[in-house]
Parts: sequence; C-alpha cells; structure tokens
Amino acid sequence: MGKITGFLEYPRETEPYLPVAERVKAYKEFTVPLDEKKLKNQGARCMDCGIPFCHSGCPLGNLIPDFNDLVYKGKWRQALDVLHATNNFPEFTGRLCPAPCEEACVLGINEDPVSIENIEKNIVERGFKEGWIQAQPPVRRTGKKVAIVGSGPAGLAAAQQLNRAGHQVVVYERDTQVGGLLRYGIPDFKMEKSVIDRRVTILKEEGIAFQTGVEVGKDVSVTELKKFDAVLLCMGATVRRDLPIKGAKLKGIHQAMDFLKQQNKRVEGATFSGEPISAKGKHVIVIGGGDTGSDCIGTSIRQGALSVKNFEIMPRGTEERPENQPWPYYPMRLRTSSSHKEGALRHWSISTKEFMGDKDNNIISLITTQVEWVRKPGERPQLKEIPGTVEEHPCDLVLLALGFTGSESNLATQLGVQMDARTNIDANTTNYQTNVPNVFAAGDTRRGQSLIVWALSEGREAAHHVDTFLMGTSSLPTKGQGDLPRI
Repeated sequence: MGKITGFLEYPRETEPYLPVAERVKAYKEFTVPLDEKKLKNQGARCMDCGIPFCHSGCPLGNLIPDFNDLVYKGKWRQALDVLHATNNFPEFTGRLCPAPCEEACVLGINEDPVSIENIEKNIVERGFKEGWIQAQPPVRRTGKKVAIVGSGPAGLAAAQQLNRAGHQVVVYERDTQVGGLLRYGIPDFKMEKSVIDRRVTILKEEGIAFQTGVEVGKDVSVTELKKFDAVLLCMGATVRRDLPIKGAKLKGIHQAMDFLKQQNKRVEGATFSGEPISAKGKHVIVIGGGDTGSDCIGTSIRQGALSVKNFEIMPRGTEERPENQPWPYYPMRLRTSSSHKEGALRHWSISTKEFMGDKDNNIISLITTQVEWVRKPGERPQLKEIPGTVEEHPCDLVLLALGFTGSESNLATQLGVQMDARTNIDANTTNYQTNVPNVFAAGDTRRGQSLIVWALSEGREAAHHVDTFLMGTSSLPTKGQGDLPRI
C-alpha cells in the first residue's frame, strides 16, 4: 500500500489538458504531466483495503497496489518491472483504457478512486525516458514457428509472449504499418503514433518478424500459412454496422473508421485510397455515442467543422452509478470525453429515421425522432418512438460510429474455422483453440468488439495456450501471474 493516511490527505489528481482553443489546432497529445511529487501523492492514496478489487476490475490482473506503493516510495524501476509483469504495453492502456480498475477501486465506494491509469502511464514513460525498456530476446529458440494474423494489441501481445517462449513469430498485417486500430482507429491527439513505433522497434530487436501490406488468404495463401506449427488469428472485429434506412447511400455519409483512418494517414504523411472525407466548413452529425463517436467529434473540430452534433440512441447516463450496477462492477454512466468538451452538442434517446438529399444526391439533412426504452422484467428492453417528436437536422457530413458486428469470414472459411452465431471466430476460453487444432483466436475477432485491455489480456492468455500446444507445457503466465523467468 501507499501512505497509511494518504487517501485522507491527498485529493485525486490527473493530468490536466491544454486549453481547448490551443489543443484543437494540432493533432498531438495535449495532456500536461504531473510533477513527481504529485505522482507520489497519487500513489500514496492507494489504501490497505485487504482485498484489492482493482485486480478483478482489470482484465490483465495488473498488480496495482504493488506499483502504486513503489511509485509512492520513488522506486520507479521496480514499479516498471511490476507493471510489465502483467502488461506488455502499458503505454497503450495508460492512454486509451477506460480504467475498469478505477471503477473497482475500494476508495471509489465513497470517494474519488486512485488515479491508477495515470500512474500506469507515468511509470512506463519514465521507463522509456530512463532507457530501462530494452529488447530482451530469448536465450534459445524452440524451432517452432507461429503465424499471427493481425498486429493490433492482441496480436502484438501474443507475439511478444510467444517470442519470449523461444518460438519464431511472424506477424502478418494487411495495412502498411503495424498497429491495427491503435494505428488507424485512434486519433493522434489521443495517442501519437511514435508511441507504437518505439515499441515495435523493440519487438523487432527481440526477433519478431513483421510482414506488412500483406493480406493473408489473398497475398499469402492458406497453404503457406499451414507450414507454421500454429496460427493465431487476431484480426479484430472489422465488419462495420450500417444504418439501413432511406437515403443511406447519399453522398456525404461515411463510416467513422474510413474518416478516422484517412486523417491518421494525413498526419503521418501517407497517401490513401478512396474519396477524401473532410469536415472542414461543414455541419457534421456523428451517429453513435461511444469512443469512436467521440474520436470523430475531436477530429471534425480539428478539421474545421462549422458545427458538430452527436446522436446517441441510448438514454443519457446518470452522473452516479445506476442502482442496478453496484460497486465494483463497471457502471454504464455518463462519460464526457475531452472531445465532447471541445464543442459538440450531444443528443440522447434519439433515432435517425431518414437521410434527406438534394437533386445531386448530396446529404442535406436527416430526420429523427425521440425514443424511449421500455423495460419489462424477464424481457429484453424494447425501443419505442415518442409521437410528436419528429425533427429535421441540417447537415453536410454524417459519420456512422455504430460499432462492429463481427469478424470477416474469408480467411476463416479458407482455413475451415467455424464462426459463432455473432460472426466471431468460434474459439473457447479454455485454450483459445478453434475446431482446427493448430489454429487459435484471440481479441475482438473471438470475443467481438471490446476494450484494448481485453485484447491485451486475450493475446497473453492465447499465447500461453499456443505455447502449451506446441511444447506440452508452458512457463508463460496466465492472468495475474506475472512473467516467470525467461528461457
């Protein structure tokens, strides 16, 4: 634990933001780091709570009280070792995770929880600054080869773990750069891509091979894939949800990921295919109230949108925990992102009924109605339109941030791998194995659209089971164990 009375003496602090007028001028991270004394004070807030529920709140099983205490004591190197024991890439989660650990913090029952995510980020950034994070290639090789399809967080975590076990790992990525949605779905103002690049450099130095611009099943045949001793599918959930209403094919209606990927490519100075999408000088409506919708808002504002509205079909969340979601469960309450604070007008309990276009088939407005969710015991909530609430909203650009419905099936079909009813790769959580014995799956491609921290967790867990499949046993850790000595 930290200081015995720390939670009584120090209020919660997190990194402040640059002013809105300043930060929207650029596509760079805009948090202002806390000084070391304040960070130690935040570590001191960690309580001697007996049972640290933050462990169960974290899908990785991070050893949170341990690294909090070490930060409080100024033992940053040891804190980094503890953090890396369960999390391959805390620089990603420290920026992007919604921090379910903080919602499970015991202090959070009646006070502001410990700022775990910010402490995590500062530990790993201190590690890079001091040069403590270096490549650690395995001492010996097993002679086994593993192919990983997809270089998102699940694929990267599994690759590092399997490489540590001594296997030769090849990661296939169909985009031109490594990172998956970390690279092309997360705006640079949330995570600059140099954060990915420095870690990928280390992974390469450790002996992992990356094949980019290569689509498995097309550029690389399944026959070639079958030469590997094991295959791990980490392709993500990439089938985007559409809004199949009248006018859906009008010009100016785009999927959020097309919009975000283009802007990320602009930032990196790369070319992109397809029609350019820009919010500059336009009235923008973002449909979808999740993180992707928030990212579209921040990007639209930086591109120079005249106005931005955000539509969410769910009701406005409560500021406090809903009664049916008690501590330590992760509550579905109102969350306001930095992008929301930059000038978006948010609408809840609203459903889009029709897109309206001009004679040239350009979007000019959309028609909505207010809705309510009718709940009955033992039944699924039913969506009901409220009469007399039809409204027309002028717009020039609509961005659909409606989430994903599952994984693409082409490669699975070629491999003979079964998919479940939700169109995800059908692999169990006992050993992450599919119906094809040497083919495994992890991350969003197995569990459906989820959090980065779950992707990292699944990548690590799957690596353990792939190693066991190849060698009969494994020294790779499972959740919460931490890394054992490397071979």
